[in-house]
Amino acid sequence: MLAELGAVVIDADRVGHEIYAPGTPGFDQVVAAFGRDIVGDDGAIDRKRLGGIVFADSAALARLNAVVHPLIRDAVAQRVAAARAAGPKPIVVEAALLIEAGWDALVDEVWLVAARRDVIEERLTTQRGMDAAAVAARMRAQLADDERRAHADVVIDNSGSREQLRQEVERLWRSRVAG
Repeated sequence: MLAELGAVVIDADRVGHEIYAPGTPGFDQVVAAFGRDIVGDDGAIDRKRLGGIVFADSAALARLNAVVHPLIRDAVAQRVAAARAAGPKPIVVEAALLIEAGWDALVDEVWLVAARRDVIEERLTTQRGMDAAAVAARMRAQLADDERRAHADVVIDNSGSREQLRQEVERLWRSRVAG
């Protein structure tokens, strides 16, 4: 939505995919930390298999984060610098773990998109096909919304429809960015 309004969007999850793609140092480091069993038939890291490991074991998640978070942060910082050098467009870093990873230092404002727990659970099961145990494990691995709210400049409620979300994002864009 913010890209449609004119922002340059840097998707940290997509950057994460790139930093541990086959043939990269990140790939080698993640495989060294978790073994060849996490590599799929296509030669890439099987994110679902890796997720099953790290979201079931906090020590494994910490090990993964210690490998990938610095690599992702550096890549995101490089993209932010390049976007700033390219012109005066607003830059958005889309990152579910922005606060947990300490990447909030890369941005001027933190916009938190939050939803009620029941809405999140329903969306993860229907849209991503996750079972209740997988959803619970993912949610335990992230900061609670009240902790995230303490770091946020803006909180956007995403418990409603996509159209309601769009209206709120457009309102905030007009008042905080374009205004």
